[in-house]
Amino acid sequence: MGDVPLPDWVFPPPGGFTADVFLRMRGLPRHTELIDGSLVFVSPQRKWHVRVINLIRAELDRQAPEGLRADREMAVRLAERQVPEPDVLLVTRDAYEREEPATYYELQDVVLVLEAVSPDSIDRDRDTKPHKYATAGIKHFWRVEDDDGRTVVYVYELDPATGCYGLTGIHHDALKVTVPFDIDIDLTALGRRGR
Repeated sequence: MGDVPLPDWVFPPPGGFTADVFLRMRGLPRHTELIDGSLVFVSPQRKWHVRVINLIRAELDRQAPEGLRADREMAVRLAERQVPEPDVLLVTRDAYEREEPATYYELQDVVLVLEAVSPDSIDRDRDTKPHKYATAGIKHFWRVEDDDGRTVVYVYELDPATGCYGLTGIHHDALKVTVPFDIDIDLTALGRRGR
């Protein structure tokens, strides 16, 4: 292994990577994120993680009003040194349909972000990333967790007075909310055919 040259991205520049540099990098592992100027790699996804992303993305997209679309695992350029990749995003239809940029969304495109918590992402999904999303001004954040085989969705909304997320609900068998639009998702349908 000593004779194999390492890729340039193994060696961060002083002060870390910027979003501009990160978004031009090639050869990174799938789902690499930029958090505080550092590259963050993820472990392989569990079946639950993939299934919950599929279910919620499909239902959000099906139920969304005409001007919105749901997407999955696309980077969002939040700030100079922040390019996270939410598991599910609700974006404007214009952003969804435009050809460029093809590998990420801009902050102003995003209405809602969702993170499905995995064992390796607990701290990032419960603390680091919600803080970054709130600081950037994304109005809606959902965190989804597997509670011993039961899917639980924690719904947050940005408080304009504090600039922080406030918990607006914890949903177990069904996710029913009225913002950012009327949404009704049967969480017990996770893994069923056609979901």
